[in-house]
Amino acid sequence: MSDSHHQFDVLIVGSGLAGLSAALHLAATHRVAILTKRALNDGSSRWAQGGIAAVMGEGDTIESHLQDTLVAGAGLCDVEATRFAVSHAPETIHWLQELGVPFTQEDGHLHLTREGGHSERRIVHVTDATGAAVQETLMAKVRQTPSITLFEHHVLVDLITSAKLERPDCNQPGQSNQCLGLYALDEASDQVLTFSAPHTILATGGAGKVYLYTTNPDTATGDGIAAAWRAGCKVGNMEFIQFHPTCLYHPHAKSYLISEAVRGEGGRLLLPDGTRFMPAHDERGELAPRDVVARAIDFEMKKHGLDCVYLDISHQPLSFIQEHFPNIYARCMEFGIDMAKQPIPVVPAAHYTCGGVVTDLDGHTNLPGLFAVGETTCTGLHGANRLASNSLVECMVFARAAALAIAQETPPSCPPLPTWDASRVTDADEEVVISHNWDELRRFMWDYVGIVRTNKRLDRAAHRIALLQDEIQEFYAQFHVSRDLLELRNLVQVADLIVRSAQSRHESRGLHFSRDYPQTDATAQPTILIPASA
Repeated sequence: MSDSHHQFDVLIVGSGLAGLSAALHLAATHRVAILTKRALNDGSSRWAQGGIAAVMGEGDTIESHLQDTLVAGAGLCDVEATRFAVSHAPETIHWLQELGVPFTQEDGHLHLTREGGHSERRIVHVTDATGAAVQETLMAKVRQTPSITLFEHHVLVDLITSAKLERPDCNQPGQSNQCLGLYALDEASDQVLTFSAPHTILATGGAGKVYLYTTNPDTATGDGIAAAWRAGCKVGNMEFIQFHPTCLYHPHAKSYLISEAVRGEGGRLLLPDGTRFMPAHDERGELAPRDVVARAIDFEMKKHGLDCVYLDISHQPLSFIQEHFPNIYARCMEFGIDMAKQPIPVVPAAHYTCGGVVTDLDGHTNLPGLFAVGETTCTGLHGANRLASNSLVECMVFARAAALAIAQETPPSCPPLPTWDASRVTDADEEVVISHNWDELRRFMWDYVGIVRTNKRLDRAAHRIALLQDEIQEFYAQFHVSRDLLELRNLVQVADLIVRSAQSRHESRGLHFSRDYPQTDATAQPTILIPASA
């Protein structure tokens, strides 16, 4: 095998909780490669503050967690997938405890907090930095596992399929197409490498960077969703983009999230004059699901011409705040905001991609050899709106399921794959084209495809996306690929999927609110897009 070719049993793209969990479950029996486009800890998982939803307390039940999820999902959750996820959530907590995750304790038991949409305290957490603690634990375990090879700063270019290569000899019996591996840009050598494997798992996270304001890190560019679509995978429910209600509003606070747990522990949303407004929008007040709270804030900001609203928990003692929210407290203090004495300025921001690559309960996509787990997917768990702290649950439950499915499958064989052909491209003459298009895309997606939508706004977005796609494809065909170009290409593809999905839904449901279709249909139907190559 040459330096430009790598062969493994399983390829995993993405190094968040979903990817690392899948790798650890497979490591005893498979040679696994983890590819991540930045450093191992640069994904979204480490930013998760609140925690992991699981039935761990007395008086709580799986049925209650199920019903809370179904209610938040606005009638669009797949009941089988939801029951599967919440039923297996407690065992994932036990697995993490065995690995050494230092969950917050109280009187010798797990401390459980409550978040919006939950009828019980069931959020297992590590103070207010759960994602970081879990990520650190799993990274340490992965680095100690000889059968797992890490490829940091390797950017997914595209999936390799037998149909693209016109290689029917690589297909499983009865199948017309097969995922054979992928091409990835090694940023250190500036070369595109070939990775082959009978099984590939996409765990690339969401696409929050398609919007101007987001709580997501720079890695959230929808790479897996876009690559899967180009490879022939079905994509579902992309119109449902969750906007987190409370992102810190400060010129120097880039994408800093104020956890939902602050509202769960008594935080109140206020107008600048101190008026509490959530009870006028929903009887659950600040503990209403995220879509309700985000739309309420958006309404109040537009009604009063505000730059932000305020989240106030200053009625709690300083000791309580420092114990429950040490990281948020410290971060706010860095910007001169003492949350123990004054309210925190907040605005909604794009937070979570509820739709994605359609999978079954084992993580299979409709493309043999290709699996997907985590935020990249549409499993049916989240429906039209994700319930708080169900995301890390989905990562772990479906990562384990995918690993078990792969372990039971007999891998097909395939001859060596071709090297990436860069013979007809040159170095880009003007990188400003990429940065300009990136900025334009994120701005018009925020303006036209945000919290509240209209037919006219969606049409405007669709027109601009079509023009950008032509420009980017011309750039992609003529010049050497770069990470910026690949991410822009993926973001524009994801934007197209979001807009097409939104245009096809002639109702308002969950996270999708249209002024032209304010009613909610009696029957909930998912939005499934099928590529021409499928």
